[in-house]
Amino acid sequence: MTDTGVRFRRDDEARRYEMHVDGDLAGFAEFRIRPAGTIVFTHTVVFPGREGQGLGSMLARHVLDDAVSRGERIVPRCPFIAAYLRRHDGYEASVDWPEGAPREG
Repeated sequence: MTDTGVRFRRDDEARRYEMHVDGDLAGFAEFRIRPAGTIVFTHTVVFPGREGQGLGSMLARHVLDDAVSRGERIVPRCPFIAAYLRRHDGYEASVDWPEGAPREG
C-alpha cells in the first residue's frame, strides 16, 4: 500500500499514535512517557482487515521517526516495535533496550 491515504496523529492524552487510512482508524501504537525525555512503546495494533498491507511497518517507522525528531529516548517494550528496530538501521543512537531484550534477531 502507498502512504497516499495514510495519516498519523499523536494523542498524548490517550498515550498513543493513531494511524488513519482513508479517514478510518486502522491501528495504533501505545506509549508511556517517562521523565528525562523517554518514550516507552508498549503495544502496537493493526486492525483486522488492514493486516498484510505494510501498515504496521509504516506505523512503526512514523512513531520512531517522530520520537527521534523530538529528541526522545526510545524503549521498545512492544514486540512489534522491537522487531522493527532489529530489522532497520538508523535508530541505534536513540534506543535504550530493556534489560534482557535481545538486540538482534
